[in-house]
Amino acid sequence: MELENLKGVGPKTLEALHKLEIYTIDDLINYYPYRYQILKPEKLTNTDMVLTIVGKIENTPKVVYIKRNLNRLTFRFITNEKIINVTLFNRGFLKDQLAIGQDLTLTGKYNAKTNSFVASDIRLKKIEDTLIEPKYHLIKEIKNNLFLKLIDEAMKNYEGITDYIPQTLSESYHFLSKDSALKEIHKPTNMQLLKKAQLKFIYEELFIFTFKINYLKYKNSLEHDFLKRTNQKQLIETFINDLPFTLTFDQQTAIDDILQDFIHPKRMNRLILGDVGSGKTIVAFTAMYANYLDNYQSVLMVPTEILAKQHYENIKNLFSKYSLNIKLLIGNMQKSEKQQILEDVKNHKIDILIGTHAVLNEELEFANLGLVITDEQHRFGVNQRNNLQNKGQKVDVIYLSATPIPRTYALTLYGDMDTSIIKTKPKGRKEVVTEIKKESELKEVLFKVLEEIKAGHQVYVVAPSILDSEGMEIENVDSLKEKFTKAFKGIVKIGILHGKQKAKDKDNVLQDFANKKYNILISTTVIEIGIDVGNATMMIIFNAERFGLATLHQLRGRVGRSSLTSYCYLISNYEKERLQVLKESNDGFYISQKDFELRGEGDLFGSKQSGDMSFKIANVQRDYKILLQAKKDSDIYLKSLLAGKTFNNFYNEIMKKIDFID
Repeated sequence: MELENLKGVGPKTLEALHKLEIYTIDDLINYYPYRYQILKPEKLTNTDMVLTIVGKIENTPKVVYIKRNLNRLTFRFITNEKIINVTLFNRGFLKDQLAIGQDLTLTGKYNAKTNSFVASDIRLKKIEDTLIEPKYHLIKEIKNNLFLKLIDEAMKNYEGITDYIPQTLSESYHFLSKDSALKEIHKPTNMQLLKKAQLKFIYEELFIFTFKINYLKYKNSLEHDFLKRTNQKQLIETFINDLPFTLTFDQQTAIDDILQDFIHPKRMNRLILGDVGSGKTIVAFTAMYANYLDNYQSVLMVPTEILAKQHYENIKNLFSKYSLNIKLLIGNMQKSEKQQILEDVKNHKIDILIGTHAVLNEELEFANLGLVITDEQHRFGVNQRNNLQNKGQKVDVIYLSATPIPRTYALTLYGDMDTSIIKTKPKGRKEVVTEIKKESELKEVLFKVLEEIKAGHQVYVVAPSILDSEGMEIENVDSLKEKFTKAFKGIVKIGILHGKQKAKDKDNVLQDFANKKYNILISTTVIEIGIDVGNATMMIIFNAERFGLATLHQLRGRVGRSSLTSYCYLISNYEKERLQVLKESNDGFYISQKDFELRGEGDLFGSKQSGDMSFKIANVQRDYKILLQAKKDSDIYLKSLLAGKTFNNFYNEIMKKIDFID
């Protein structure tokens, strides 16, 4: 069944689902709740705590319209053999659905002095026992109740349920069946079954992930007799000594690792894991130069056009007195220009190609590809990275990532790769001054913004959301633009950037900011991998408590890219202790370790942080023990599949099992 044929899905609802990246029935039923609200009927008591009560309507409800956008719905209510006065604000539309004697469940606060109950939530039925209600990350166009109805409709006729956990493991761990787990995750019967359903999906997600890692590790181990290379260490040392800056110890070590990989007979499959601003790019450029010295071509794929242009200009300047032919390939180019590049790459007239997804073009053929580098490797799917590697024969591969995580976790999560870690930062970089401010102290921050703008500098402002989110008091891009425009009375130029914009529009906004056309750029976390703007000296992050420390550190890394003193303001009324870690340190690896420690087991019913890895339900920090067990199990399962089979037969079979992993 197609999503648009589902009962209750009209054109507007379909558009809203697409905004949530839900395009199929499968996407819908695998869109898991981020928390659960537990409702249990309670006795009426005078307390500041929120209560849930059940009872019947005693009189005809009335609606009073206070002003244009405010109304009050009132009625008397019988609960616990007592009649109380109930008030609900802005629920006047419910009047025609309410009648004398009707059962209701209300959530709110009771005041014994006035015998009044101000309800924040109303349900047109009586809850007999505990109700566990799922809550989803949604947008204002689609409410939680509607989403639950869509899930119900989807589950009625859904036949595409595939359990990716081997049956022997499911039986060994007494997991729920996949269909039972799906029903419990979306419509829990009780807490015990809900936890079992969550455990099922957490394990399945981590098993899939580690199975892929173990498979890639095995596949890489079979590939020997790689490209014929010579030891270029002396020429590389000459190149490094000629650089206008001095490499850090970690940068030099990473380069040494790469040079050793080059002369080894197996494929290089190396992750360069570096802190924000630690200088991974020069390591990549040096690797491409070493590859060029052996007469092989290199390609560097990056996630955005603006980043591709930035790398292209930097590498051209760096090699201006060398004879390398370097070109840029991006989507936003003339057809004739692209065609010329394709021909030149095929004829080995280009030594180094820098590009975006455009380098995945099926028409792109290399004459002698020797090295593939992907920047921010987690931004690209496995299939995309494989497509690029397959453009050459036994190509060496380097992945770059600016997401620092503790080494023990790195070895588990990136177990199929050799890892080089860059912690130390280049000389001349000042540490970013970080402050934590409450919303009530925002005026102080705005004065500091004005100072920086008057000094000719620029400012980033980050919102946790693009649009207004149902029932969540968080800032969004539009609301912040309105507030900043009002605060500065329109005298500053403000740009807007978010993930829903077209790639071309995003690149234009970033380029305009780099060219100083905007004083302030208001964005979501999309700037996490944005252009380096040395003139940007301030980062303001609203609702900072909603982000993981690692993400906050990544965002902070957008400033402090020059010798100018830079500032980061974390705006939050909550979690000051956790955020204090960022004030104390600029070391990404320390910060990620503290993040793991502070968040511990996590909160089963809490919001999933934006800084987590891109799992739907698993949380690497909280579920690390499950991750280790899944890794062990997937390794044993892989070996059992391999037993007695040739690789070609195994490859065809195994690809059926992992082609859903991207």
